[in-house]
Amino acid sequence: MNGLVYFLAAAALWTGFAAQLPGLWRERRDPVKRALCAVIFLAGFCFALGAPPTVGFVNRAVGVPNAAACLTYGAVNAFSAASLVLIVHWRGADDPARLRRVSRRWLLGYAVIIAAQTALFAVGDAPVERLTDFDTYYADTPFIREMIVLYLVAHMAAALTTTILCWRWTLQISGWTRRALAVLAVGWLCTSAYGVLKVVAVAGRWTGQHWDPLSTRLAPMLVTVGAVLTSAGYVLPLLGPRIDSLVAFLRLGPLFRLVGSRGTGRIRRTALLSWRSLGDVELRLTHRTTAIRDGLRDVSVHFDEAVRDRAYRQALSLGSSAGEAEAIGDAAMVAVAVVSGTREPVGGPRQGGLDRAALDALVGLGGGCAGPAAEGQGLDTGQPSLIRMSRAVRAGVVEGAVRAERAKSR
Repeated sequence: MNGLVYFLAAAALWTGFAAQLPGLWRERRDPVKRALCAVIFLAGFCFALGAPPTVGFVNRAVGVPNAAACLTYGAVNAFSAASLVLIVHWRGADDPARLRRVSRRWLLGYAVIIAAQTALFAVGDAPVERLTDFDTYYADTPFIREMIVLYLVAHMAAALTTTILCWRWTLQISGWTRRALAVLAVGWLCTSAYGVLKVVAVAGRWTGQHWDPLSTRLAPMLVTVGAVLTSAGYVLPLLGPRIDSLVAFLRLGPLFRLVGSRGTGRIRRTALLSWRSLGDVELRLTHRTTAIRDGLRDVSVHFDEAVRDRAYRQALSLGSSAGEAEAIGDAAMVAVAVVSGTREPVGGPRQGGLDRAALDALVGLGGGCAGPAAEGQGLDTGQPSLIRMSRAVRAGVVEGAVRAERAKSR
């Protein structure tokens, strides 16, 4: 791998770190947030340090051949410690004091390892600068050999421990956290494979074999994939709920355009959101859902149970499931009510209109699911039901019901 690949990986990770800084400032006392930011920053730092141009620059700046190797090993083990601390705090426990004790043990243990690596490098002799194959070139050198082995064992121990913890945890939870842990387990498995390849290449030197490409070519590729996956796994629980909100926002689009974006006489009811809220998907979803519920309340005086029943039976006859047929029936009743509402003022005299109590029950005011109203089944305005209804708006049965209603008015 050339230096550009290392720098691109570091830039991507540090971009994610920069995105976390506002949250870190607001939640600077949160150990999970601190550990998450440390993991992302150190991952980028390891890539930046591991780039051959950086290795040469650090060696020249310090004035000691291969000083960058010692610094990189320390950064990698610091990253390993931060990852273990993050997993410990992320999983949580009933006893906060126990969490702190476990975290301190990991941090202390890896601090001792980093200090030992530095001491071994100081007493060892590595006069020839190696930009990419330090591990294998000095695999037989006293003290430097022990430093390399200590680094690899410590890194592999953290990688395997984190992989096992993540995999076990996925069996106990669900949702976005489970998906994140699965991604983390795969990422740390790649990182573990990186350590295995390095060990094999170093052991090859001990037995007189030349397996350096495992260490200089294949291992960096695996660790890059592992770093990308682990970084994605750590931020996925933060992005997952926003993704769900965005999907729900988009799925509500057809129903919103039908009833939520207009009022009586096609006057738009939507209020303009501040430009600062453009990236707030949850706020925009709440705004859209509220607009739809208000629109349903406005057209509910035109609801006709007969339209819903006909559409429901027709959908069943065309092979729809009971749940799909119910959504199609609701969508047909709402769409026909919108067509009727364009001809009659809301609240105007209409035979069979609903009183206020029945109207409130029908459209689910107060956030609850509607009960029966006007001897008919209530219209559920919970968000999942609205999404199903929105999907059904474009069904052929609904379009047929609208065409029939318009034909009656001619």
